[in-house]
Formats: sequence, structure tokens, C-alpha cells
Amino acid sequence: MPPIKLTDITDVPDDLLQRSRNRAGFADEFPFTSRWVRTGESIQHFVDEGSGPVLLMVHGNPTWSFAWRHLIRHLSMNYRVIAIDHLGCGFSEKPQAHVYRLEQHIERLEHLIVALKLSNITLFAHDWGGAIGMGCAGKHPELFSRFVLMNTAAFRSRRIPLRIAVCRIPLLGPFGVQRLNLFALAAIQMAVTRPLTAAAKAGLLAPYDSVANRIAVREFVMDIPMNSTHRSYQTLVEVEESLSKLADRPMQLIWGMRDWCFCPEFLREFQRRFPNAAVHPIPNAGHYVFEDAADDVLKVSQRFLKMTDKHS
Repeated sequence: MPPIKLTDITDVPDDLLQRSRNRAGFADEFPFTSRWVRTGESIQHFVDEGSGPVLLMVHGNPTWSFAWRHLIRHLSMNYRVIAIDHLGCGFSEKPQAHVYRLEQHIERLEHLIVALKLSNITLFAHDWGGAIGMGCAGKHPELFSRFVLMNTAAFRSRRIPLRIAVCRIPLLGPFGVQRLNLFALAAIQMAVTRPLTAAAKAGLLAPYDSVANRIAVREFVMDIPMNSTHRSYQTLVEVEESLSKLADRPMQLIWGMRDWCFCPEFLREFQRRFPNAAVHPIPNAGHYVFEDAADDVLKVSQRFLKMTDKHS
């Protein structure tokens, strides 16, 4: 594992600092202090609010720590809430290099945990955050105590929506996702069942405002392993096989049932693997369940945390 350290403010490049301070249109929605971790040659952004038992929040694509803002604001009153921006996402660096495989995202999450000396972690994960977060937990089960998962996966599946499969077509897909920003723009319409506020749209889109800044959005789409020859297939197999190590931990599944991507089939697979998990389906919520049902997600999370605090 390469050298890991939290960076001093003087270590962070000016462009990253300026980007993290430019919150035009969503400053009131995301008032949290920016913090930074250096892993090898890369710098990642995260927020670290409150004190108490650790809640580690891991986002998907094409979101960033902004997706967790409602939970951060309220749960940090009683917990230490840490939300990472994956490399290439949010306010993190966006290197134009081959550093966006599932295995590498898991390793970088490990680096953050080591740098912050975290233990007794409650993982909150959505979308790609499930494979990344559960992959990390499977490698270090002694550091994780419970899980809150939303519209995600951490196992192989042959299901891929046509609208995502199209984004993987050579040349055409990357052109649309990265050059035209169609993936992020479509998500703010198609991942919700009710219109987003102007501030929510501004926040979700802000980090992905140029072709270069959309490299991770493209790479996440391309990193979905659909067959055994894919670059991340074996890593996903390892994540899937490690889930049994976590079967005895409390788990809350919160699911937007109108998600066309991580549809109810994925919820049922989690229930099969974790039969003791608490389940809270939200009939009228889509993939961005944290936007469609923010208050419901908060209440269910608070109830789960209160009920399982003694076990964490």
C-alpha cells in the first residue's frame, strides 16, 4: 500500500481548492468543510462532520458526496459522518489516466480508512458504492459493524438496462457520456420520480462541467463487468465471495422501487444473501432514493442506527 497521509491545506493544488470553494447555486445545500487525503500521487476530497460512531458514506456514478448531504447534516449531530469523493468525482482530482477500475476504487477507500484510523464503521452505500464499500468491508470485516445499502449491488448480474448498455458502445458511448455529458444530464431526469430543485441539479452536475472532468463518469460505465474477460470481473467475484464474511452484521436495505437500473431484482438478491436484513421499500422512489425520499431515508436510517447502536 503506498504512503498515505492527510494533506495540509498548502499541499492541495489551487485548482482543487478553488473548485471546492465554488459552490454557486448549491452552497446552502452543501455547507461542509472540505478535507483531503493523499494516496500515492492522487488527492481525494472528503467531508468529516460531527463526532461519535463512524458512518462512512460511499457514493456511486455520476454522483459525489453531495448525494449524502441530507444525511450528513442530520446524522452528524450524533455520529461522525465521513463521505468520500471517489477519484475523478466531486472535488477530488480527476487524472486522465487508467486509474478507475473497481479494484483501484476499493484500494483508495482502504487508504482513507487507514489514514483516518477508522474502526467500528457503519457503511452507507449507493450504486457503485455498494461494490466498492462492500469490497472494502469484505477485505477488512473486523473494521465494519453494520450496513445501510440503497439501490446498489455487490455481486455479478447479467442485467444491464438498454440505456446504460448504449453508453458502452465503442466510440458512440464514450462520446455521448464524456463529450456531451449525456449520462449525468440524463440522470437528473431519469434517476428520480419527482423534479429536482435547482440547487440539487446544480450540485449534482457541478463537478462534471468539462470533458476532462467527466472521465470517471465514462470509466464507471465502462467498468461494469458483464463477462469473465472484463478487467473488473475477477474483482467483483472476490467482492461477491467476501459477502458471507459479513452475514452476521446488522443491515438495513432502503430501496427506491421505481429504479430502472438497480431494480427490485437486486433487492431480492441482497435479501437472499442477507435474510436477516431489515428492508424498507419505497414504492414511489427511483434510483436517486436520497432525492426522491430524503426524509424517509433519514428516518429509516435513524431508526436502524438507534436500534443497532448497542451492537456496533
